Amino acid sequence: MSQVAWVWVAVAVVAVAVVAAVVVASRRGQGLPTRPGRRPRPHRNEFRPEGVSEPPAPPKRAAVVVNPTKFTDLEAVRMRVTAVMQAEGLAEPLWLETTVEDPGTGQARAALAQDAVLVCALGGDGTVRAVAQGLVGSEVPMGLLPGGTGNLLARNLDLPVDSIERALAVALTGQNQRIDVGRLSVRRPGGGEPEEHAFLVMAGLGLDAKVMADTPEALKARVGGAAYYVTGARNLVGRTFKAKLRLDGMATAMTRRARTVVIGNVGRLLGGLALMPDAKVDDGRLDIVVISPRGPIGWTAVATHLATRSRRGHPLVDHHSAAEVEVELDGGPQEVQVDGDTIGPARSVTARVDHLALVVRVPYKA
Repeated sequence: MSQVAWVWVAVAVVAVAVVAAVVVASRRGQGLPTRPGRRPRPHRNEFRPEGVSEPPAPPKRAAVVVNPTKFTDLEAVRMRVTAVMQAEGLAEPLWLETTVEDPGTGQARAALAQDAVLVCALGGDGTVRAVAQGLVGSEVPMGLLPGGTGNLLARNLDLPVDSIERALAVALTGQNQRIDVGRLSVRRPGGGEPEEHAFLVMAGLGLDAKVMADTPEALKARVGGAAYYVTGARNLVGRTFKAKLRLDGMATAMTRRARTVVIGNVGRLLGGLALMPDAKVDDGRLDIVVISPRGPIGWTAVATHLATRSRRGHPLVDHHSAAEVEVELDGGPQEVQVDGDTIGPARSVTARVDHLALVVRVPYKA
């Protein structure tokens, strides 16, 4: 390399050193870091005027869908619920009352539209079913607050049914659990398109639906669940009907003479009676019971079979399990009920499982 080249190299090195020194000095004078690396991002409040900080996020809000016909002093109930929620740090809840035209589904969807983090159903099993229908497919959990006669879903999930405050505590502090939802397609005697209904507890044809239809609301309000036993005793004697059952698309139907056919998502009734001992709320299966007693003696045998929670077959009680079941009635339509609400007569029904479609709040399990 020539002498001139060496001179220019030396000049370049010196120039670079001088520039680096100037930069370092400049950064020190400005309080900037001299080591490579990114400065941590200052908190957003450092950009605000002195003494002004970011306002806290507004408290989250839950919703309560209530059946107003279940309470004599609805405002007092509302105040109790609001007090518990605000004590847990939530805002005053959305309070949405059901109507005859909309028993809870529209109100649940309205709660979702208003960003409710929890939707509580306050009423009977019919209200719970309607609210669930509006929440299916969402990630927002449903809380169950007792307000009905049976509260069967709550009982099967081991939730409190004797205190709104205790049930509300579970809804606010419990854990989420996914459960199945039953789907019932009903074909009416006059034809037309099938009607679709959701159910969480049980759907039934025949005697159990007739008992639901014949039990007066005034009697339920006066004596509670015992009202169903009173009405049931009056209907023990009656005619059977022929039912053809197809399980999971089987080619040949089973034909049975029955007083009632019950399709269950859960298995326990009032008093802890296990109508379907193997039923589980999250197994993707429906449990089916066909009961065929004849006269008081037959009902005594059925009662004994159910009381012992036997899983073995019985001439008067058939147990089945399927993901889908079709029941075709031969000899005339029968009354149908879903979760305790009668929906009129049908000539056939098809039930299937919507597996783990609903999120509910249950007691926290360590």
